Amino acid sequence: MRGSLVVFSSLTWNTEKTPRISQLSGARCKRGFRLIVPASPPIEDSVIGTEPLTKEDLVKYLSSGCKPKEKWRIGTEHEKFGFKFGSLRPVEYEQIADLLNGLSERFDWEKIMEGDHIIGLKQGKQSISLEPGGQFELSGAPLETLHQTCAEVNSHLYQVKAVAEEMGIGFLGIGFQPKWGLKDIPVMPKGRYEIMRNYMPKVGSLGLDMMFRTCTVQVNLDFSSESDMIRKFRAGLALQPIATALFANSPFTEGKPNGYLSMRSRIWSDTDNNRTGMLPFVFDDSFGFEQYVGYALDVPMYFVYRNKKYIDCTGMSFRDFMVGKLPPIPGDLPTLNDWENHLTTIFPEVRLKRYLEMRGADGGPWRRLCALPAFWVGLLYDEVSLQNVLDMTADWTPEERQMLRNKVPEMGLKTPFRDGLLWHVVEDVVKFAKDGLERRGYKEAGFLNALTEVVKTGVTPAEKLLELYDGKWEQSVDPVFEELLY
Repeated sequence: MRGSLVVFSSLTWNTEKTPRISQLSGARCKRGFRLIVPASPPIEDSVIGTEPLTKEDLVKYLSSGCKPKEKWRIGTEHEKFGFKFGSLRPVEYEQIADLLNGLSERFDWEKIMEGDHIIGLKQGKQSISLEPGGQFELSGAPLETLHQTCAEVNSHLYQVKAVAEEMGIGFLGIGFQPKWGLKDIPVMPKGRYEIMRNYMPKVGSLGLDMMFRTCTVQVNLDFSSESDMIRKFRAGLALQPIATALFANSPFTEGKPNGYLSMRSRIWSDTDNNRTGMLPFVFDDSFGFEQYVGYALDVPMYFVYRNKKYIDCTGMSFRDFMVGKLPPIPGDLPTLNDWENHLTTIFPEVRLKRYLEMRGADGGPWRRLCALPAFWVGLLYDEVSLQNVLDMTADWTPEERQMLRNKVPEMGLKTPFRDGLLWHVVEDVVKFAKDGLERRGYKEAGFLNALTEVVKTGVTPAEKLLELYDGKWEQSVDPVFEELLY
């Protein structure tokens, strides 16, 4: 998630040996701007511009994601911590490389290399990638139904378990590394992560924790038009703290309770304020694709990718890049692929690409990996539920939205809100989601069952872990590696 590149559904790859010219789906490209699509899509160099980009090109890139409702899809990404049976220590890169090679050989995944290092796998529209501390991420294919999404999750976990168990490795579904400190986490050999690792301490106190010790589950959803994008963006941002509370699952740091229910969410509040947060401008009357482009143009860059190498551009803006003012490569101008990469380095609670990403949930066990897409699909892919959310949140002030973002990581559903608790708002929101799924007609509402007890009791997954810690586990976090083992 932290800067990983996921091609969702907009490019059509040419299987011939000779590249051909294609266009952005749904966009009229300025002055014949074109994409050259190679025979097999490399991860970083998939889009090459032939003329200088303009701001209008960047706006059209985002708007090219618009698609009719019958083509809306569900994309789910989830991360998990690898650990060694026995010692419970994080898995080093060498073992991860063996795991990736094993998955490739046994289950026919294509290898993704960076230099001599295997750093991921690809199969159809799915990919497996490594996060900075070795967190193992599946970026799922864009699918039509939640049944397909949950089947994809189950298939992935089966494959990983089949290879990993033979190696003495397990995977943990939790939002923050519960036992080990930063010094104990291995560093993955990916060029972009070295740049980020050097930059993070300059812009926040918890950026390295974000990179090396957090795991999330994320849902990617489509929109039909700019106005539909705006409505979904606003609903998603307003309700992101509710998703954080429902899926809060990271109460431990280095073997002890950390005072939060979602330490993962807390960490994002002091990672890099230039690229994170609740984006109040999304609720302005003037908001649209152009305004998001304006925001992204001024978010400091991390890198550009040239000749199979990452070049450090930290502190410079994409706006500078547009006029050739990047000191490491003076005069060079960006391509659409540079823009696509830059958008992946922006980390608000909801992120806009050619689809919308819901980013507020902790990693967790497999049932909640299916519940999160169910939650957001029921709310955002059903017109009645979406309007219900917009009506409910219409008079929430920017200060109230930010208060929820600040307080929920610590207090969960017991966060005070207006004349009651957030818990009572959540009851309505989950009902909206359930009703929306029932109107879809795919018999998907059962995927929300993992949230039913949370809504009924007001007790988050993190609070259940804390109860076990103080009781059955006798104040040891080691049993969590069995409790939340995939």
